[in-house]
Amino acid sequence: MPDYNTLAQTIEALTEGESDAVALMATVTCELHHSDDRFDWTGFYRVTEPEVLKIGPYQGGHGCLVIPFARGVCGACARTEKAQLVADVDAFPGHIACASSTRSELVLPVWNGQGQLIAVLDIDSDQPNAFTQEDADALQAILNRVFATV
Repeated sequence: MPDYNTLAQTIEALTEGESDAVALMATVTCELHHSDDRFDWTGFYRVTEPEVLKIGPYQGGHGCLVIPFARGVCGACARTEKAQLVADVDAFPGHIACASSTRSELVLPVWNGQGQLIAVLDIDSDQPNAFTQEDADALQAILNRVFATV
């Protein structure tokens, strides 16, 4: 598990003064992806039109290009605006297998400074039950700070 305090400080230093959402997503993705061996795929899906997510900056293998709010773990996060902590993706109804190696997943909502959902952060692991509530809480706090300026 990464040292979330150090990770938050690093991300804050790298993103200070930036308000472009894509630039922020690219920087956050890079830092998160390389912070933990559990993170097999790390990236953002952006809200580009009502009920539609499209791929944004990511690290890892190819991701799905478009995900409707009605499908999958990312869609469930966007639809409910609540974190999705999935220990076994095969047990999640309607899971979209963008990569066959994915065993577990953590998806978090991303809001801008006006409280509008602008994206979801998707972290996939090739390990089952890879994520904890502590991961979700620490990463959500980082996202809330970074994207408050957008």
